[in-house]
Amino acid sequence: MRRLCVICARGGSKGIENKNLRPMLGKPLIAHSIERARESGVFDAVAVSSDSAEILQAAGAAGADHLVERPVELASDTAPKVPAIRHCARAVEEATGAPFDTVVDLDATSPLRTADDIRGVVGMLEEGSAGNVVSGAPARRSPYFNLVELDAAGRVRVSKPLETPVGRRQDAPPCFDLNASIYAWRRRALLDGHDSALADDTALYEMPAERSFDIDSELDWQIVEFLLARGGAAP
Repeated sequence: MRRLCVICARGGSKGIENKNLRPMLGKPLIAHSIERARESGVFDAVAVSSDSAEILQAAGAAGADHLVERPVELASDTAPKVPAIRHCARAVEEATGAPFDTVVDLDATSPLRTADDIRGVVGMLEEGSAGNVVSGAPARRSPYFNLVELDAAGRVRVSKPLETPVGRRQDAPPCFDLNASIYAWRRRALLDGHDSALADDTALYEMPAERSFDIDSELDWQIVEFLLARGGAAP
């Protein structure tokens, strides 16, 4: 069983300038994901895909095995991520001359995952029947209870009403927030599938809220840095 870890990191960033290179606890943000991949012990290779020479240089210094230059058309603000992961996997297969059975994407902006989380996702994929696995945490709001929308008249309505309304959030069907942390595919599901991370046979690996922060803002950065500093990435 050959496994590849892919970490995609664009040079441009709207919320936080150069966030993938910004030091977090003394090392570039991207280095934390590379280190967790290494710590998990499940990968034959770790690859970083980027349109930025600086990010690729930092990734190499942090221990990435393969540095893949991402094409311009896969690095725009509107480009979906799955094609970039697919491109990186194909590039590494061409470079190594051998296919990978499992491809795992770690988002550089979600560094609170643990090595056990990575091993858990890989185990769920390889021991089950799903084509791919995504990670998520229990949703803070329920579309059946306290997530609301405004209708055409401006009235408040529950986003997903049930035939029999629930009076407590605990009675609503369980819902999850995708935490943008770990995505794993069987080779055929990634290379021959569509550009969404969700398919008819996708499975969910549940992570706790304290390891499910994705950095999109300065506040997110401060929260993640605080949690990492106090050992928040420990199992």
